[in-house]
Amino acid sequence: MKSDVKLTDSELLDLFANGNDNAFADIYNRYWKRLVALAYSYTKEKFAAEEIVQEVFVSLWNRRGHVKIETLNSYLATSIKFAVFKGIYTKSRHEKLLEKMPGSPSADLPEDLLHAKFLEEYVNGLVEQLPEKCRLVYQYSRQKGLSPQEIADEMNIAKKTVEAHLTKALKVLRLNLKEMMILIILLNQH
Repeated sequence: MKSDVKLTDSELLDLFANGNDNAFADIYNRYWKRLVALAYSYTKEKFAAEEIVQEVFVSLWNRRGHVKIETLNSYLATSIKFAVFKGIYTKSRHEKLLEKMPGSPSADLPEDLLHAKFLEEYVNGLVEQLPEKCRLVYQYSRQKGLSPQEIADEMNIAKKTVEAHLTKALKVLRLNLKEMMILIILLNQH
């Protein structure tokens, strides 16, 4: 929503609830940095904080039109705190969710599980395209659940280098997922 007029949160929420997908991009851009800072205050890891914020925005997107939000700032901050509390960003939580997926053919899976499975495969494909060290750092973090310090020790590199690789990986994933969301929006409008 490129315009000279800056919409209020309330106006953005109304537009978003009424199907204006550009309002989501404005909400995302307006709140991304401050939500990462909030999540970081709990996790003390930038990568985990960014991942939590991404989860909150995906949840907001998936619940559009189904949830009544009075105050956007409070809703997002509470969502971040809840996400941290529930441990969404941990590897063990992710594994438990995958273990609960039924082993039946895709046709029998509910639509949300199909979307999750597709998204997981898409993300895995993106990860495979990352530069080798960046990919290894990301996989150590996500698949083995290692902390940045543990990864640094394992790969014999500086912790700051690990954090830089994780940030780069997340940026690549975020940009590609953003493009994919735009494509999905366009396809759903036809």
